[in-house]
Amino acid sequence: MAYFLPSPRLCNFFLLLFFCCCFFTLLINPTSSHPTQPTSEVVESVCENTTNYAFCVDALYSDPRMPTIHDPYNLTYISFTSASVNASDARRYMQTLLKSSSSRSEYSKLLRRCEQLYGEAEVTLGQAFNDMNSEDYFDLGSYAADAARNARDCQAAFRGRASDSRLSRMNRDFRRLAEICIVVSNLCYTYTPA
Repeated sequence: MAYFLPSPRLCNFFLLLFFCCCFFTLLINPTSSHPTQPTSEVVESVCENTTNYAFCVDALYSDPRMPTIHDPYNLTYISFTSASVNASDARRYMQTLLKSSSSRSEYSKLLRRCEQLYGEAEVTLGQAFNDMNSEDYFDLGSYAADAARNARDCQAAFRGRASDSRLSRMNRDFRRLAEICIVVSNLCYTYTPA
């Protein structure tokens, strides 16, 4: 049986094509680790007070409205929306996992607990949106802290047991998004419009 080996020239062409695709993907991907535009002053003041600056910038600039935002009040909507979307995505992912696992297994029990915790986080973030719509920013930080605690409790439930790495990443990302919400909420108290 004979095998066809591509010519070195054809291999070089495909290699060049691969690198070009990777390069252009990095250029147009809005969630790359380096934003394509300079960060605004308000984003700087938020992200420098989080535990992961690059994640913070990427998360905030993933919203197409971000380039026009220059105050913490509008930034609260972006940060809480991002956290809310993440919580909903995580909860849907858990529901998918529950459909494919044995309902009596320990793993299913943990997933149901996590789904409940994320449901509570969604309700808490809904309360934050109600407050924002009423221009009441006083409790936003505590809402975000409560929601982050739910993700932390979900992750803690899996300690010592086989855990889904995607779910672990969702928990970590949600806690980081909640941290951004807390910092933005605190910034609302000290902000004075120019």
